[in-house]
Amino acid sequence: MLSVGDKAPEFELLSDENKPVKLSDFQGQRVILFFYPKADTPGCTTQACGLRDNYTTIQAANGTVIGISPDQPEDLAKWKAKEGFPYPLLSDPGHSVAEAYDVWGEKKMYGNSYMGIIRSHFVIGTDGKVEDVQYKISPTDSVAKAVKFVS
Repeated sequence: MLSVGDKAPEFELLSDENKPVKLSDFQGQRVILFFYPKADTPGCTTQACGLRDNYTTIQAANGTVIGISPDQPEDLAKWKAKEGFPYPLLSDPGHSVAEAYDVWGEKKMYGNSYMGIIRSHFVIGTDGKVEDVQYKISPTDSVAKAVKFVS
């Protein structure tokens, strides 16, 4: 698991606009990087809309937001258009970035075990180092803690 002070793993993924996006594209800004299981589901919408609703506060603190899930770019584009997210959503269908951030793991629902995204967020400083780590966090707690941390 990543810890405060670790260098954030670099990545390049396709965005909701089907364009490659790298973490290093945001160098010099603080980044709230959040991982969510599936676009347009209730918990994920709560988390993503909470970050959207606080985006001006995040920007005022020289910050931005990036969301990552296993969804395909076209599904991310539909959800982004529906909810009006001002930040990029990235597609990680092979979950390589999720694995690099230790957020791909075993989950349980209705007595069944399966592999998936463990809802988490990271605040990455302007120097590319992890400033805050929140694994297995609820959607509402994720928003409150991330926004409080950067503002």
